[in-house]
Amino acid sequence: MRTSSAGRHARNQRGVVFPSPVVMLSIIAVAMAGIAFVATQGQPPTEREIAAPVAQETVKPAPTLQTKKPKPIKPAVKRGSVYVEVYNNSGITGLAGKVAARTTDAGWQVVGSDNWYGTIPTSTVYYPKRLEAAAKLLALDLGIGRIAPAVDPMRLDRLTVILTADAA
Repeated sequence: MRTSSAGRHARNQRGVVFPSPVVMLSIIAVAMAGIAFVATQGQPPTEREIAAPVAQETVKPAPTLQTKKPKPIKPAVKRGSVYVEVYNNSGITGLAGKVAARTTDAGWQVVGSDNWYGTIPTSTVYYPKRLEAAAKLLALDLGIGRIAPAVDPMRLDRLTVILTADAA
């Protein structure tokens, strides 16, 4: 080894020089892009071509005179054939009885009224799947704005009305 007059080692020693971190990150990024390119070759493109809609002329038929009057639509629900239970979930005494009487006056077949214990957000008509149309009609008759599918322990052969303080 050579030493300089100051006693230091000369710079002729061999070693490894590491490139800067920026160069290393660039090399890694290029390698990853190359791998991604090779891995996705041969797959169908995920882009779809969207064609502009073609304008079509609409031809209106000539107006015709109707000689027959349209038949009135019969209501699909017979109120008297649907069972209804009315429950009070408010602190208002006699609410279920009053609404049950109103329901009977509207033509529904009320089979019971009682108190309901639980948490109901607002007055609701609960229905089994086959009585959904009847539930909509009953809610309309009583001025109740919410209907929902019946849940356990409700019976599935009738509508269940649960009243809260908003029904008073």
